[in-house]
Parts: sequence; structure tokens; C-alpha cells
Amino acid sequence: MYGLEIWTAIKTWVQDYVSLYYATDNDIKNDSELQHWWKEVVEKGHAVNFGQYPYGGLILNRPTLSRRLLPEEGTAEYDEMVKSSQKAYLRTITPKFQTLIDLSVIEILSRHASDEVYLGQRENPHWTSDSKALQAFQKFGNKLAEIEVKLTNKNNDPSLYHRVGPVQLPYTLLHPSSKEGLTFRGIPNSISI
Repeated sequence: MYGLEIWTAIKTWVQDYVSLYYATDNDIKNDSELQHWWKEVVEKGHAVNFGQYPYGGLILNRPTLSRRLLPEEGTAEYDEMVKSSQKAYLRTITPKFQTLIDLSVIEILSRHASDEVYLGQRENPHWTSDSKALQAFQKFGNKLAEIEVKLTNKNNDPSLYHRVGPVQLPYTLLHPSSKEGLTFRGIPNSISI
């Protein structure tokens, strides 16, 4: 639900901003720099980092490799699986040393830097002198702040106990802002690595 609200906020912001400079579809088609950028996005793509650690930080949730195939009935590996499925699973997934490396990389990629700029924010508040663009951007930032308040309120609602569960870990992945570090939240302006 909140993902769609954020998507809608982004869509509205982009439409508001683009319509200031491109009155028609042909204006967009005739902008060679914009067409080159779109080609790069489609053909090369980009990577997403910050939502990985809360789930992938436990290697059992997302092993990075399988060291053997599923055992076939009648084999020693199958008998082992029937006898002790946990032991068989642990012999199949990523070994300990590789797990440490994988988790270290996931943690590093999931950390926010002290100078991170989040969705709805700008490093330089004077990024444009166009007052209409600044107003549209302020509207976008306000909508993201409103969504973040809704998320916080839902996390604090005791009738929605399933949002935190027995480990008391609230849902934070779609919170637009974050502090420095491994916070399990924050949507940065750039998701490429």
C-alpha cells in the first residue's frame, strides 16, 4: 500500500516537473540527451541496496549458493535429509567463511552514508531558480513526509501487532528518510552502485 503511495508521489512529482519544460510528447522525443539517458536506463539498468540486510542478513533466508542438488530418493544424501533435514540443509547452503564474506558485503551495501540525500531532498536547496519547479518539489517532499508519518503511526498502533511481531522489529523499509548507518530504512535519491 505505501509502496504504491510512494510510487504515485514520484509519478506526480515527475509529471509536475516534466510538464514545466516539455509541453508535448514530441518535445520529449526531440530531446537527444533525454533519449540517451532513457536508453541507458533500459539497457543497463541499476541496482537496489538498502532493503537487503533486514532479510538477507540471516543467510538461512537467502543462501548465496547451493553446494549440491536436491537429493534423489534412495541415495545417502536423501537418507540424511530424512534423518536430519536441518543438517542436510546446512551442508547444502553457503559455507561459514563464504557466509561471513557475503554478509559483510550486504551490510556495507546496506549502510547509509552521513551525506546521503533521500528521496524528496536536495543536496543544494538552490538547485533551480524556477519557482514552479521548487513548488512542485516541495509538494513532493510534503507528500513523502505525510507517508512517513502514516508508516510510523501504523507501526505504533497496538491493534496492528503483526507489524512488529515477537521480535519487536517495526516495518521501516519504505520510510523515505534515514539516519547514518544500518537503519533498515531510507529511500536514497540514487540507487545505483
